[in-house]
Parts: sequence; structure tokens; C-alpha cells
Amino acid sequence: MSGHNILVIDDEEFIRLNLQNILQEEHHRIFLCSSGKEAIATVQNSDFSLVLLDLNLPDMNGIDILRQLKQIQPNLLVIIITGFASVESAVEAIKLGAYDYIKKPFKADAIKLIVKLALETQALKERVKQLLQTHKPTGLNTILGDSAEILKVKHQILEFAKYDSETVLITGESGTGKELISQALHNLSPRHQFDFVEVNCASIPENLLESELFGYEKGAFTDAQSTKKGLLEKADNGTLFLDEIGEMSPSLQAKLLRVLEHKTFRRLGGTKDITVDLRIIAATNKDLHQAITDKEFREDLYYRLNVLRIEVPPLRNRGNDILILAHYFLAQFSKRYNKKPKQLSPAASQELLNYNWPGNIRELKNLVERICILHQSELIDSFNLSVKSNNPAEKTAEPPANQMLGKIPLDEILFNMEAELIKHALKIAEDNASQAARILKIPRETLRYKIAKYGLSGG
Repeated sequence: MSGHNILVIDDEEFIRLNLQNILQEEHHRIFLCSSGKEAIATVQNSDFSLVLLDLNLPDMNGIDILRQLKQIQPNLLVIIITGFASVESAVEAIKLGAYDYIKKPFKADAIKLIVKLALETQALKERVKQLLQTHKPTGLNTILGDSAEILKVKHQILEFAKYDSETVLITGESGTGKELISQALHNLSPRHQFDFVEVNCASIPENLLESELFGYEKGAFTDAQSTKKGLLEKADNGTLFLDEIGEMSPSLQAKLLRVLEHKTFRRLGGTKDITVDLRIIAATNKDLHQAITDKEFREDLYYRLNVLRIEVPPLRNRGNDILILAHYFLAQFSKRYNKKPKQLSPAASQELLNYNWPGNIRELKNLVERICILHQSELIDSFNLSVKSNNPAEKTAEPPANQMLGKIPLDEILFNMEAELIKHALKIAEDNASQAARILKIPRETLRYKIAKYGLSGG
């Protein structure tokens, strides 16, 4: 496994050597500096993926070192090593662009975990940067992600695009990106020079949907003052995308079946057959087999639509694609609303990975947009996706705030409080991390990260 160049900056030789031994076990190449000036000179002459920086160095202020390192290498990952006494400075460092901080004394597993998460996050950001540079509304680059589940879908798109006379049925939960997939199928097909026409069958009343699809002749009904072409004619030589096909009425299903079988139709009020050459792509989030059983969907139409089929996976099954999409949306909305780019903390990233996403990509996109508009800080520490407990027995007594205000920095109070709450939960759960996570109402992986960060026992 190929490692990374990592620089350790600490004036204590024992800590430098300890970190070197820990990180070399992960196959990284470790470089050591004992002062701020030496570190700055080293970074000026070499490229590093990550720096571990002790804030308390004898020759320079750690915050000043961070600023200079970021000037030399703006995308450099910096993890702050701190004691309880300098938590406030560590939080300030994060605001200046440090990835995260970890307190002394630290455990080997904590260092390995925070470095692993930092490097993985950086890799995701680079991937998103590439996507933003190449992102155009054509082809497969609209389908973001590298998971096995979405790669299968991309392969199907490439294969099915060739067979541009065959119908395609796209199935999947609401918000999974079925419309993007239909657009990609069209853009990669021989029909890409002609129109891609879409209609949502659930959003238009039955009588209006029929006239929208088939058009009408002048005088076909009271308000038909002139002849109007329908979407079938507009999509001639191109692609017609029927979203939410499962909501189409049985009578309209019969007329659509005739179009699929004969490639002809008549406008409302018309007597002349009109021939069309088009591809029909249909999508649904309904169980069409059940709809057939319930006499809500025609079985013969189902088989005509289901010549080629793409099943779109729910977002919760796509692993790190969730973070790729989140970083992409963060960059997109930060630019749209003229905000400074926001960063995800490791805990926030883990929160996204552990959430169930019932609304899929649409829910994630809306969440990130809301965060970009309302969240003032550049660091997103939590999305508050976990369900909060209303059980009084699970609530922890409030600290004597009046005794702390003005005496202890807020960041240090929060640091200590979170560590104490986790200790208390682990004690109740007898060091069972899964049970403690349930008590705290946070994902187990988030708790695992915090246990490592605070150097606690349990897991």
C-alpha cells in the first residue's frame, strides 16, 4: 500500500519518535521537525500530504506557524496536537484551516484514525474538484460516485444507450436520480442531436396529461382554439421520458401501449394516424408487480416498457458516494450563494454516512443547501440528523453555567463536557460502545471517533 509524506512538528523528541513509529505502521513516510522555523523551511522545499503540529513550540506561536504553512501550501492538511489548556487555540486553528485537533496524551489508535479520516477526506475533495472541472450536463459525468452500486448503473447506461429503439424502465426510490439517468441515456445515444422531452405523469391531471402527450386538433374540445402538437410529436427522432409512469391511468396506459406497439397515434379529435420514431424511457418508484396484482397497471404495458431495466440503488447503500455528493453540493452552493467553501468535520462526515437517507440524493442536496445558507461557520461539525431523546431519564443535568461564564472559554467547556458525557455513557453501558452510542443518540462510528479523539476506553 502506498503511503503519504507526513511531517511531525513537536519539540519533544519522545512524541516525535512515538508518532513516527505509529504512522510508519500505516506505511507512511514520516519527517520530523523540532521547531517552527525548521518546519516552515521543510515545507517550502518538500510536498507533504499532512502535518501534525504541536501548538506549543519554544520558538514560534503555533497559530503563526499554521498561517505560514497554509500560505506555502493552501491545501495542506494540518492536525493540531494540544493539551486541555490550549483547546481554545486549537479551535481557533480549525477556523484558520486546520483539519482537526487531538489532545495529549493520545493513543496510537486515535492518531491512526484521525490521520486516516483526514487523508480520506482530502482524497474526496480532490475527486469533487475533478468533477467540478469536468461537470457538464452530458453523459456519465452527471452521475456522481464511484461505488460498486453506481458503477453498475453507469455500465448499464453505456450499454443501453446503444439500443436506442428499445424502451428502458428505470426503477428506484424517490430522489435517487432517475431523471439524470434518463438524460444520460439520451445524451449518449444516437438520438442525442434531437429533443429530450420529459413529463411527470403524477403532476398533471389525467385529462390534461392525455392532451399533453397526444396533442389535439382544433375544435376537439371547448377550449381547443387551434391545433396543438403533443409531446409525442415533439420527441420525434428523440427521447420521451415518462416519469412516475406508475401514476398513469389505465385508460391512458392502453393508448400508450398502442404507441409502443405500432409507433402511431392520433391527436385528440383527429382521424389521421401520425407516425413517430422515438425512444420511450419510463421511471417509477412504485412496485409495478404489486400494481399489476391490484389491477392498477397493465401487465402487457409493463412487459413492453421493461425491455431494458435499470434499478437505481438508494443513497444509503452507496457508501462513500454520500461524501462525494455532499462535498460536490457544498462547493456548488457555496459558489451560488457567494459563501466561503465550507468544510465537514470527521464527526459530520460520519453522521452523513450513518444516516438512512429516506429522501435519498434530493434530501442530501436540500440539507446541504440549507446548511450553506444558514450556517455561519466554515466548519460544519454536525447536521443534527440523529433523533433527540425526549426521555427525561436520559437527560444529563445542566452544569452550573453561572459559575463558568467569564472564567472558562466556551470551547474548553464544550470539550470537557463532551468528554465527560461520553465517559458517563460508557460507564452506564459497561464499556459497550454500541449501547453507549444508543444512550447518546449518535451513530456508533461517531462515538468510536470521539473515544479515540479524547483518549477514552471503550469500543
